Amino acid sequence: MVSEHRSSKSVCVIGAGPSGIVAARELRKEGHTVVVLEQHHDVGGQWLYNPNVEGHDPLGPKDTNNFLEVHSSIYASLRLVSPRETMGYSDFPFAVKKGRDSRRFPGHREVYLYLKDFCEWFGLRDCIRFNTRVEYVGMVDFGVVNGRNLNWIVKSRELNTSNNNNNNNTNNNNVVIEEIFDAVVVATGHYSFPKLPSFKGMDSWKRKQMHSHFYRVPEPFRDEVVVIVGNSLTGQDLSMELVDVAKEVYISSRSMNITEGLSKVIAKHENLHLCPNIETLEEDGKVSFVDGSWVIADTIIYCTGYSYTFPFLDTKGMVVVDDFRVGPLFEHTFPPSLAPSLSFVGIPRKIIGFPFFESQAKWIAQVLSGKRTLPSWDDMMQFIKEFYHSRDVAGIPKENTHDIADFEYCDRYGDHCGFPHLEEWRKLLCKSAIINGMINLETYRDLYDHDYELLQEAFLSPHFTQQAEPQAIAL
Repeated sequence: MVSEHRSSKSVCVIGAGPSGIVAARELRKEGHTVVVLEQHHDVGGQWLYNPNVEGHDPLGPKDTNNFLEVHSSIYASLRLVSPRETMGYSDFPFAVKKGRDSRRFPGHREVYLYLKDFCEWFGLRDCIRFNTRVEYVGMVDFGVVNGRNLNWIVKSRELNTSNNNNNNNTNNNNVVIEEIFDAVVVATGHYSFPKLPSFKGMDSWKRKQMHSHFYRVPEPFRDEVVVIVGNSLTGQDLSMELVDVAKEVYISSRSMNITEGLSKVIAKHENLHLCPNIETLEEDGKVSFVDGSWVIADTIIYCTGYSYTFPFLDTKGMVVVDDFRVGPLFEHTFPPSLAPSLSFVGIPRKIIGFPFFESQAKWIAQVLSGKRTLPSWDDMMQFIKEFYHSRDVAGIPKENTHDIADFEYCDRYGDHCGFPHLEEWRKLLCKSAIINGMINLETYRDLYDHDYELLQEAFLSPHFTQQAEPQAIAL
């Protein structure tokens, strides 16, 4: 719903990754005062590669209420699984730049540079406080909750750091700062806190166990017997990389129904094997599978996904993470009891991320200004109830609540704030990459001749031929 009433709010955005920086851009465009708090020395979030993982528990913290020192899960060789043309924000194409990674499926650094360019183009760095960890976010004068009139106290700590050439902080006193904001936007991502399975003997297994969050390069696994748990995109990438240095690589999968592409890779390498789920782990290094087979392994790498966690957030139980479902959230964004003063950007998965985050950010900014209004609390809660029921009927586990995998939903979502529907070429290029990856796992990032006509359509579209002016959001 559109409203004529407009107001400006002071808003704290937590995180300067892809969702946080576009939230800052949209909030400022709508006239709000924005402060972005980022715990690391630069923008990028997940895409700010950090090779330093030594000295940390390779399985991650045991408690989701603990802060995670290493945020990025990026490994050195990681390349995009979607073509760059599909990923750009609506008015800032992810175009090739001279002297940089020009591949259609570039490495992670190219994404970081794109996000850095986005911040520079729209003048966002001046509202970001780097090396600042948010330690507490809670309601001011908690009592009768009215999300529209609620203020938030944010406690943050400036971190002692070194070698921060990009840091815009001038001192490192490691003191806690308390501030009051009209609204908080949580944009901390969801690919950082390791999610682990539970196997018999896992706690007593004496050899090396780690989550893929802490994997960076293959060399430490040279001549080892490695078991990779999970055949997700990460599991497949690590398998293909380790097979050239490890003695043997075993992929343990809950399902033996794998893609044609992974089958081709396994057939090509004598030291790469597909196994069913793990049944037990034994202290001598034995890994037993549910079909009775077993191996003696040196290392187990869990490519088993990530949990949602917000250790800083105190909502008095009004927003909880239950079996990897964050809720209740209206349209994956607004908790009805605290809306619109608290919102989330970047919760959904299995989408074309950057444009979707942009539509979320635009909607939040417009609701906070009064340009748009949300449904009533009752209507939002009924919508959530019906959404959960539809997922149950479809047989979708609670842990996959935020897996969208639906272009039509993304288009309907954009209607909340007047965000344009995804271009047909963007959808088709994304589908093409998925299909090609399922068939040609090892080569699809470099073989894409069949996309030629779609690419020509993309490059002639307004997305690539028109560019937003940087001064358009100047305050």
